[in-house]
Amino acid sequence: MNEKFFDLKKEKQDRMINAALKVFALKGYQHASTDDIVAEAGISKGLLFHYFQNKLGLYSFLFDYSVRFMLLELSSCGGKDEDDFFELWKRMEGAKLLVLKNYPYMQEFIDSTRYEDVKEALYATESKKGALEELRDEILSHADLSRFRPEVDVERVKVMLNYTIRGILNESFREGTFHPNMMQTEINAYVQMLKNVAYRS
Repeated sequence: MNEKFFDLKKEKQDRMINAALKVFALKGYQHASTDDIVAEAGISKGLLFHYFQNKLGLYSFLFDYSVRFMLLELSSCGGKDEDDFFELWKRMEGAKLLVLKNYPYMQEFIDSTRYEDVKEALYATESKKGALEELRDEILSHADLSRFRPEVDVERVKVMLNYTIRGILNESFREGTFHPNMMQTEINAYVQMLKNVAYRS
């Protein structure tokens, strides 16, 4: 982590982080430029390079920061008070949307790192690549899977939920209609619909 960066006022930190998240998420590592990032953040390139040596340094910081932030929010989703698979999933999506209130492109950025093929970008994300999936699996390990119909493949349910929710978020960003509270309602409706189909009567 870049300790000097955290000496900045929080508003400027978040402005720089959000600008970088957006540019990297939409353009990928190779095509993202620091010129685009500073223009989006409304800062000078000199200020950016004062805190981050180069584009790779910024990208590495951003991924580490994003994963840490998401892990912190998601860590509150588990517990012995809930063992319903779909209710746990709703909690996790709710936690992510709380993050997106402050950092709208954070999940998009994290998702985009899965498809990077630039070696230096791959190395920058290698150490924490599976951290969020591991925590998700840990949270879902408390679920009572006996509620599922015998013919339902739980792993495929996870894939369906991931693709559905990612699609909803991507569409809202493309159309400029993203709003966390509205997204929560829509996502919960899809999760509930799948729950009604997948569980025993």
